[in-house]
Amino acid sequence: MTMPKKGSRRISVDGTDYRWRVSNNPSNRGDTWNPIRFAVERVEEAGGVLTVSLPFARPDNGFGARTMAIRPVLVSECIRRAVEAGWDPRRPGSPFTLDVTEDDLTALLGEPPRYLIPFLWGLIPEGGSIKDLPRAVQIHPRNDTPSDEETPSGR
Repeated sequence: MTMPKKGSRRISVDGTDYRWRVSNNPSNRGDTWNPIRFAVERVEEAGGVLTVSLPFARPDNGFGARTMAIRPVLVSECIRRAVEAGWDPRRPGSPFTLDVTEDDLTALLGEPPRYLIPFLWGLIPEGGSIKDLPRAVQIHPRNDTPSDEETPSGR
């Protein structure tokens, strides 16, 4: 099984080139959110695919569940952990699954995870407030005196 090349990114880990791609499946199905996933395979001699499940939702989830960006440091550490756990990227077959837990994130990232909370108008850093949202941009300029089109009578 190979993964689609469209939308994938390259990363080099310990001298081997890989492609990785975030799943485009929605995080929310039914009444709950599903964890975000990404897939990894070797660039040359693609064989086995690694699928990684993370303990947070996609940014486009409709439940306001916390999320964060999937950074290359996380991808490379997940690849290393999967190889240590027995994933052979040269051997074809069913995908190798790595389930990352909340406790694993700090070790993989080298720092505590920094989550974002989706909100109606953007993303708020976990522990932040409404003041952390980007300022709204006014679409139509506001005039002090209404134009003819804006008056209720149209005169």
